[in-house]
Amino acid sequence: MTDAAALSRPAGAGAAGVAVPLLTHYDPDGRRTALTAAELGGWSARTAGLLHDCGLGSGSRAAVLLPPHWRTAAALLGAWSLGVTVSFHLSATAGLPAVGPDAGVPFDVVFAARERLGSWLEDIPEAPHRFVFGGGDSGDPRDVIGWRDFDDAVAPYPADVPAPALVRTGSAASGDGTTYGQWGSIAREIAGMQDLRAGDRVVVDATEHEHPVKWLLAPLSVGASIILCTDPLRLDEISSAESATRVFGRAA
Repeated sequence: MTDAAALSRPAGAGAAGVAVPLLTHYDPDGRRTALTAAELGGWSARTAGLLHDCGLGSGSRAAVLLPPHWRTAAALLGAWSLGVTVSFHLSATAGLPAVGPDAGVPFDVVFAARERLGSWLEDIPEAPHRFVFGGGDSGDPRDVIGWRDFDDAVAPYPADVPAPALVRTGSAASGDGTTYGQWGSIAREIAGMQDLRAGDRVVVDATEHEHPVKWLLAPLSVGASIILCTDPLRLDEISSAESATRVFGRAA
């Protein structure tokens, strides 16, 4: 698989069996969501269908203001499958438009977590298409004027994985200019440093490793599956329950 294909279509990269989860997510309240490669691929395909109908494709620009989550994975993989350039906005930074070469360049779509809108609203870049993720205790996401609920927006689209976009290795995958090829190399380097291997089940502390190259791309680059934990105090408990073989950032 080429570096470009690895980013634009990594949902089937897991080496585990068809019924084994490729991505498992634990909410702070302990609720578990597990998606197989096919299920994650279906959500990615729905996202790609939505973005395509919004007129987005190769050369379009997306801002992603989301924590590690299975929906975040779907948004990223769906955008990359169309060749959309993605700018990551992590919790430690605010004011994404002022970061790197993104400054002053308009976005075509913004994905944002509902719980982050309150403190970041003035820093969120303008875009013709804006989608909000998550309600829960933060309230109904549809109460945010000018934003569409992501789940509602993607629901009508088919889960059939489309043919991969003709994404070139040298094309920019992220807003800082990092290409598909470079992200693939970085992901494999990190996987090597963590000693991740095909078939591994990797627990990731989502509060500590928020950049997608760590929690998403590095495990997928070698065919490992991902278990996202949002409560650091439960890492050992979840590792045991999930029969994990690695904890990201911890020596084996």
